[in-house]
Amino acid sequence: MAALSSLALLSSFRGPESCKTKSRIPHSKIPSNGSFSFQCRKSRIPQILCSVSVSDPQVRAGRPYDLVASILSKVSGTDRGVSLTKEQQEEVAEVAQELQKYCVAEPVKCPLIFGEWDVVYCSNPTSPGGGFRSAFGRLVFKTKEMIQAVEAPDTVRNKVSFSALGFLDGEVSLKGKLKALDDSWIQVIFEAPQLKVGSLEFQYGGESEVRLQITYIDEKIRLGKGSRGSLFVFQRRK
Repeated sequence: MAALSSLALLSSFRGPESCKTKSRIPHSKIPSNGSFSFQCRKSRIPQILCSVSVSDPQVRAGRPYDLVASILSKVSGTDRGVSLTKEQQEEVAEVAQELQKYCVAEPVKCPLIFGEWDVVYCSNPTSPGGGFRSAFGRLVFKTKEMIQAVEAPDTVRNKVSFSALGFLDGEVSLKGKLKALDDSWIQVIFEAPQLKVGSLEFQYGGESEVRLQITYIDEKIRLGKGSRGSLFVFQRRK
């Protein structure tokens, strides 16, 4: 299930720098040459490049905090965007575009990406979950959870758990390795998916690749845009 691999983000550690927000982020282009990979020395604890907090009262009272609350309210209870109309999807996209103006300068290096995230929205229902999330697939498989875990220094684990025909539980999982292409674009190479249904568990398919641009990140949410334009909203798990 290569489409499941559309969920990915990463970080790198270099030296004592600080993350800075800027008023507007220009649209980055995926470089054709010269990608660089992430490395982490096991002999020392990597230094955190940056920290972004929305707990600051001045930030919480400002526009980014209002926009985060707005986008979460628009996607809540929509089966990850499936039940939204075209007009409602456009409203979500508009809020995401505004939030991009407040993204940190180099989001691929921000340690806030680490942790577990729920996929709460995708503008293309089949991007996270593939056939399980198609119109026919949703009649047979009811999605229970759609989770992404990002682990230092360069690992991502995606999992979609479901109930088939209302009584048979199962899940699809993927493990991938991350590499940065520039300050906001990343590439993920995923291993073949693992499918578990009841007591049966097996691997199928082959490796898959995905590229994603990080357009916003803070302590609550993370936004990403796929190479084909799909918008993703991730909410940090509590």
